[in-house]
Amino acid sequence: MITHVNDKKNVYELAQERLDIIFKEFDNIYISFSGGKDSGVLLNLCLDYMRKHQIKRKIGLFHMDYEVQYKMTIEYIDRIIEQNKDLLEVYRVCLPFRVATCTSMYQSFWRPWEAEKKELWVRSMPKGAMTINDFPDFNPQWWDYDFQLYFAQWLHRKKEATRTCCLVGIRTQESFNRWRCIFQNPKTILYHKYIWTCKLQNDVYNAYPIYDWKTTDIWVANGKFKWDYNNLYNLYYKAGVSLERQRVASPFIGEAIESLALYKAIDPDTWGKMIGRINGVNFSSIYGSTHAMARQKIKLPEGYTWKKFMYFLLSTLPEKTRNGYLRRLDVSIRFWRTKGGCLDDEVIQKLIDAKIPIEVGDKSNYRTHKHPVRMEYQDDIDIPEFRELPSYKRMCICILRNDHACKYMGFSPTKEEISRKNRIMETYKNIWR
Repeated sequence: MITHVNDKKNVYELAQERLDIIFKEFDNIYISFSGGKDSGVLLNLCLDYMRKHQIKRKIGLFHMDYEVQYKMTIEYIDRIIEQNKDLLEVYRVCLPFRVATCTSMYQSFWRPWEAEKKELWVRSMPKGAMTINDFPDFNPQWWDYDFQLYFAQWLHRKKEATRTCCLVGIRTQESFNRWRCIFQNPKTILYHKYIWTCKLQNDVYNAYPIYDWKTTDIWVANGKFKWDYNNLYNLYYKAGVSLERQRVASPFIGEAIESLALYKAIDPDTWGKMIGRINGVNFSSIYGSTHAMARQKIKLPEGYTWKKFMYFLLSTLPEKTRNGYLRRLDVSIRFWRTKGGCLDDEVIQKLIDAKIPIEVGDKSNYRTHKHPVRMEYQDDIDIPEFRELPSYKRMCICILRNDHACKYMGFSPTKEEISRKNRIMETYKNIWR
């Protein structure tokens, strides 16, 4: 059964209303398509909407090909493109941008389709792919998310559009970071105050039409409307992977490490090539769901506090990696001391009951009922909302997981990263003018 948000409308009906707005307000629309269940449902929603309303203009399909993917994912992408080429303008991008990896303490990123390592590529580049030759302004220092921002502007200029909208299939149920992406955006960057939109730059927006869908809604919709989907999910289900953990993404990011070993059984030919492609892949596949990488209950060694254990772990790392963690720790400590994190009343009361010193502010600059709470880093905080709070135990978990970006701690981009993004947008704002 599709989730009802209120007594009158369910999430499918609300998504239709959002598509009404998008197709009326934006003359250039494209969808960010990974081949996963969420972007697949969003694409099928759009295609059905276009056929129902007899919309003849095409929408863009933007696929960032990360080279290392399940064969079933590639087959699904090829299939969905071929079946809907009457409505799709395809941008299949194969570029050597930086991509985060959590398989190694020595390597924080890797590059798909790196020309110098062509003999190690896991597969051949697909026909019709867009490469560096199509993007002469490409900067090798860009991360994949930097290129996403650049592409939005590149396409906006190329199409000479009045307004451009990128449709993204994220759902707030998936993670706190995705919840924050929707509910902590300032009103000034929304399109006409729609909370499911976000301004990237002048006349260019992201939109999240299925942000309020649950995982069960995704599969109910696929079954009800008989939409095509990635058959990899059937194998995930047979392998006993829970619905919430069935992901189609770059296999080396933190969220995918626990299921990395499934490549051996599902796609052994690809697996054999992956081992020689990225440092630490085999180790992560063996220990990625164990205590060794903090995936189960992490235990503190005898005689240590979490703070001391953190510094011990840091001492075992290469200098560059160690300094990266220390910079993020320093940013986080100063943030919790001066600005504070947004917490709800229940969590605040638990901290008071635990006799942890805190300072509670009246209100936040974000659209939320939560309050900003300033506090010092704790060694450990034994409450269910542990992941929302600053502790040295959380930093230990990041280190053990090779989580170089500290996503487990809910880190936002650093000032340096935000500054780099702004420089990119400023540099290329006048393309094709």
